[in-house]
Amino acid sequence: MSSCSRKILALRIHALATTFNRCYHRATALHCPSGPPKLSPYDVNCILRTNEHTQEFFGGSVKSYDSNQLASNSPIEDSRSEASCVHTSGLLLGIFDGHGGPACSQVISKRLMRYIAASLVPPDDLRQHVLNGAQSFSFLSCHNDKLEFVSEIKELYEKSFHQFANELTNTTLAGFQMHQTLENAFIRLDQDLSREAIEMPSLRTMSVAMSGAVALVAHIDGPHLHVASVGDCSAVLGTVTDTGQWMAKKLTNEHNSDNVGEVRRLLSEHPATERDTVIRGERLLGQLAPLRAMGDFRYKWSREQLEQLVVPQFGEQVIAPYYLTPPYLSACPEITHHILTPRDKFLIIASDGLWDTMSAMQTVHLVGEHMYGKAFLQPLTLPKQDITLGEISQMLTTRKAGLQKKPLDRNAATHLIRNALGGTEYGVEHSKLSHMLSLPQDIVRLFRDDITITVVYFDSEYLRNCPT
Repeated sequence: MSSCSRKILALRIHALATTFNRCYHRATALHCPSGPPKLSPYDVNCILRTNEHTQEFFGGSVKSYDSNQLASNSPIEDSRSEASCVHTSGLLLGIFDGHGGPACSQVISKRLMRYIAASLVPPDDLRQHVLNGAQSFSFLSCHNDKLEFVSEIKELYEKSFHQFANELTNTTLAGFQMHQTLENAFIRLDQDLSREAIEMPSLRTMSVAMSGAVALVAHIDGPHLHVASVGDCSAVLGTVTDTGQWMAKKLTNEHNSDNVGEVRRLLSEHPATERDTVIRGERLLGQLAPLRAMGDFRYKWSREQLEQLVVPQFGEQVIAPYYLTPPYLSACPEITHHILTPRDKFLIIASDGLWDTMSAMQTVHLVGEHMYGKAFLQPLTLPKQDITLGEISQMLTTRKAGLQKKPLDRNAATHLIRNALGGTEYGVEHSKLSHMLSLPQDIVRLFRDDITITVVYFDSEYLRNCPT
């Protein structure tokens, strides 16, 4: 971009920001004549902690995880899911960020994990489960799962899963590749969502098909960490260096117009005559920010299918301008494999509502400090062996110093949300946090997105001794 173009762009941004601020202050005055309501620290804590969850494990490379969500949209369009595989030793954790409504993110948050879990079972074992009439839920032990499908749609989803599981029994174990397994599960579920809407169109199947979601799933089994992602959720590994410093290792790439490689991939899949229309205004066909997503079949189906199935119900505007050579959107995930070491202390996975406000390094520092401070939330316990008064005095001195760093929240995901919304260079500012949590519903989305976070803690001792 030339210097002149940058100056013009800066002027336009400044003008938009000025207009936006005027609109915001006008909206705030209309809704709250005396300003936004002031929340007490108790009120703030109640809001921030409503959806938090902690799960502990015994044995294996994962010690525990903390998760939390804070809505901006109403209803929230983010979903999350965590589950242990029943027939293998893996743990699955997912973050799903919906758009165009919550339908797609809610559906894939339950179904995708089960497709993956079934794919990990050896074909001969899977065949026995299928013959015994195994249902999708029999492959996972879900944690903190509060969503249940209505019977009508549940039967449809079970039928699709059973067909998928039957096909898996015909694969050969010798050809197993984790990358391919994750990719197949993502793509197959997306194909099933499409087929269900085409063959059995209803309000429910079409609402899933016309909305969409980006997805990130982490699978952890012993020292092996695989992360599969479509869209702009992110995974960051918190690692300690030889000098005791924190290092943030990003395991994902955002699939949007800022990703040059992703733009090149998309352009290569369409004629050169569409070079200026495939991405317009930094969005797919001028409309969608992520360049990979599940659902969103208005960017995948043929024009004829859209005209026949969608236009009668949703109108002509459902077909994007310059819609010439679909599909334009892919559900194929990008996959990263990392072998965990004792220096890898935790994994942060989150929707872009967190990354809009914080860098990867900031989140790692916050969780690292939280790990240290959280130890002082526990009661002081003395060792069982003999100990001198001097040693007890030293322990108390250390604890007194540590209590100054004691975090307000036990849950690391809550700690991140608190800092994301209220953090300043001097710490968390209550007035800022109160303001961000009390914005009127019709303007809150202008200031913050839905935030969903899961922080996974690793067992360093286990990783030190386990084979790779």
